[in-house]
Amino acid sequence: MPTLKTFQARNGDRTAEWLHFDADGVVLGRMAARIAQVLQGKHHAQYTPHVDTGDFVVVTNASKVVLTRNKAEQRMHRWHTGYIGGLKEMSAGEMRERHPERMIELAVRRMMPKTKLGRAMFKKLKVYSNTDHRHQAQQPASVDMTPFKSKEASA
Repeated sequence: MPTLKTFQARNGDRTAEWLHFDADGVVLGRMAARIAQVLQGKHHAQYTPHVDTGDFVVVTNASKVVLTRNKAEQRMHRWHTGYIGGLKEMSAGEMRERHPERMIELAVRRMMPKTKLGRAMFKKLKVYSNTDHRHQAQQPASVDMTPFKSKEASA
């Protein structure tokens, strides 16, 4: 009987590609889930859980991402400054206006593994609030986000 060996990728087995996501009219959670999958490399057949087989991701138009229903007013992002009484909070709509990159980064970071490898994978995410980005030299391939667009944005 022939023995079957499971493929295990090693560091340096594959070179990471660059992918471009346009967030204009795309629902935040759906896009973040797809980006987390690409950063981890789960979209490749060579995926190995203990090796970084993911690709680099460039996200543009972060300020035009869509929040469904009443999330812009009702979802609150909270953090603590470290000082007494230093609990701060900001609505998701306000964060989209002030720091649109941070909103996408938080959504993706929370979907990544909470390990050293997950933090290393997360560093391959580059988010920009408008259409300009400084990664044209890497020639990122555009990812079709049409299935992830909001019904209101596409109508």
